[in-house]
Amino acid sequence: MLYNNKSTQSHHDNHEHCHGDCHNIAHNHVHDSHHSHEASHTACCDGHDNSSSQKCEIEDPPEDPERSSQGVKLTWKIQGMDCAHCASKIENGVKTLPNINQTKIIFSTEKLIVFVPKHDDAVIKMIEDKVTELGYTPIFESSPAHHHEHSHSFDKKAFIPLAVLGALIVVSYLILLVNKTAGEYAFIVTAVVGIIPILKEAIVLTRSGTPFAIETLMSISAMGALFIGAAEEATMVIFLFMIGEMLEGFATSKAKKGISSLAELMPDETVIIIDGKRKTVASHTLKPDDIIEISSGGRLPADVILVSEQASIDESALTGESIPVNYLSGDKILAGSLVVDNTIQLKVISESGQNAVDRILQLIEDAEDRKAPIERFIDKFSRYYTPAITLFAFLVILIPPLFTGADWYTWIYRGLTLLLIGCPCALVISTPAVITSALSSAAKYGVLIKGGAALERIGSIKMLAFDKTGTLTEGKPQVTDVINRHCSNEELLAIVAAVESGSHHPLAKALVDYVKQQPIEFAEANNRKAIAGVGIQGELNQQTYFVVSPNKIETVSTALNAEDAHTITQLEDGGKTVVVVTTSHQLLGIIALQDVLRSDALPAITELKQLGLQTLMLTGDNQRAAKAIAGQLGMEYRAELLPADKLAKIEEIGRQTPIAMIGDGINDSPAMKAATVGIAMGSGTDVALETADAALTKNNLLSLPMLIRLTRLANRNIKQNITIALGIKLIFLITSLFGVTGLWLAVLADSGTTAIVTANALRLLRIKK
Repeated sequence: MLYNNKSTQSHHDNHEHCHGDCHNIAHNHVHDSHHSHEASHTACCDGHDNSSSQKCEIEDPPEDPERSSQGVKLTWKIQGMDCAHCASKIENGVKTLPNINQTKIIFSTEKLIVFVPKHDDAVIKMIEDKVTELGYTPIFESSPAHHHEHSHSFDKKAFIPLAVLGALIVVSYLILLVNKTAGEYAFIVTAVVGIIPILKEAIVLTRSGTPFAIETLMSISAMGALFIGAAEEATMVIFLFMIGEMLEGFATSKAKKGISSLAELMPDETVIIIDGKRKTVASHTLKPDDIIEISSGGRLPADVILVSEQASIDESALTGESIPVNYLSGDKILAGSLVVDNTIQLKVISESGQNAVDRILQLIEDAEDRKAPIERFIDKFSRYYTPAITLFAFLVILIPPLFTGADWYTWIYRGLTLLLIGCPCALVISTPAVITSALSSAAKYGVLIKGGAALERIGSIKMLAFDKTGTLTEGKPQVTDVINRHCSNEELLAIVAAVESGSHHPLAKALVDYVKQQPIEFAEANNRKAIAGVGIQGELNQQTYFVVSPNKIETVSTALNAEDAHTITQLEDGGKTVVVVTTSHQLLGIIALQDVLRSDALPAITELKQLGLQTLMLTGDNQRAAKAIAGQLGMEYRAELLPADKLAKIEEIGRQTPIAMIGDGINDSPAMKAATVGIAMGSGTDVALETADAALTKNNLLSLPMLIRLTRLANRNIKQNITIALGIKLIFLITSLFGVTGLWLAVLADSGTTAIVTANALRLLRIKK
């Protein structure tokens, strides 16, 4: 079955407009095919609705000036870079090296990019040695053709020190129950075992220009607690820190893995035709003008022009649109698309590494690069808090005895008390406790939030932008109207099911499924065959029947009368896809299908508006279909957008207000990365799910209002906990300095504060949907 879901113009014209733009963004650099494309595209735009916001020309992004003005660009894949904190360590470490013009980390694709004055093996080795010293594995990328290869795997070795420390804590506690003194010594040994690897990393980071990283904070806190005899507290701080680091590494490593699945759309090998003979070659060796052959179920390894007469292509992995598009000879098709029906031949028009999938990957990288890195609060706070308290405690120990002859023991005691006050146990635990509670509560209601940074950003958003297909709509075409002519509805539907039976096309399946739901009997038609660019035909009782697109009816039957043409126009204006059923001499009926609104879309949008949020729909679908859906939801919309257009719109809005992008397709990924926060539908592509900061795992839009309420409450709890932790610290800092409170009260205050902030965090577990 050969229908396009673009319903407002003739198939070919509409196809040329929609996909001409796609081709334009993917291929402006392919000079040998650009001019002919531009001519046809301009002609298309001349006939396009002037009210459309879609631009006729979408230029390539300007070349990054760093590539030419900052010297030679060197790129490494960094293994083990499993959190944003890791990325910051590497960037800070490398940029302090000599002969470095600029350093840039692209976390999502695990890239370290360094610009140096000239290509120098000694400089390359120096950079790699520094990265290795920091605990990561650099792999120099010498072959651009393979720059999208990824091999993410969570480091299971991270479990070993955590498991060992956990076991030692249990053993120490059991010893403590039997013998207090022996138990205290056991906890001291356990704390030392736990602190050694953290202390080693703190030393390396200090030497690399990051003296007060979170590892330094942990080391000082734990050693301070040990010094005053609080070995149990020191041990638990270290244990909780290691758990937090491991979970963050796991979540972000999994998120990065999704980006690499983009490259998996590209087949490793392709059949190429040379002098009439077929030969299998590596896909990355293809070059413009090569003729290739792809069988049904195969993906396109490059951007191509169709050589065969016609082809049905599933572009859902790239566009999110659920209905395959019919292409005719000479049409341009993007890499990564799936061939639905027959074996076809195509001509390659993109260079290796410069096809549509590569361009989307680049958009994702660029979107991340334009976003400022979010530093964790504790890391930022430790730059000032830890050194200040440590210095202050040191001065308290020294100055009174040295300058006033005061008792050394008294001021050492007070200094150690201040050092315990300086131990940010409650502060360190308070924020992760809120985040853990919020993530657990969200998971119960079908929402996956990928870490604390995402949770904080979701709570701050003021606007939500939605993709249409598969997000606000079902993503599956359904029959909405059946209009019969010269026969009954039952006869019309029996004919349609007979002709369409056995087809795998989504529209055909929708028609057959609809008939099967009725008490109508039918048998598969004889001599069924597709008519290129028109529709499908079949025979029943020596009569040939056609199911075709309305604008192609004259190729198989008589022209539509004015009344029927008006009816079809009205249906298409409602954003519906229309097919007509006819014999060679008369129309039998008109059937309309539509990707209908999700049942939870309207109540979800209504609740979001009640929360004071603005909503916007961004879609690649045509203006009429977009207007119909947006009208039902009472929201603004922008239609006929390519991935780059969505990205640009999100960036434009994001400069003025925090915005979330909700989508389910690969084409949504760049916009999701550029948004303040990206939220994926659970039924979406792997790339959309893994690129996003959060995912609606139960695929329910009503989870969105709950998510907003939860994250807002979590943000309030984090602020409350920080205020409580710092406020009590300040009080005891003053009272300990003047000897009003002693060591035991400081320990009690620290433990009590930890209990208070933890209890406050646990309130999030009781939130109701």
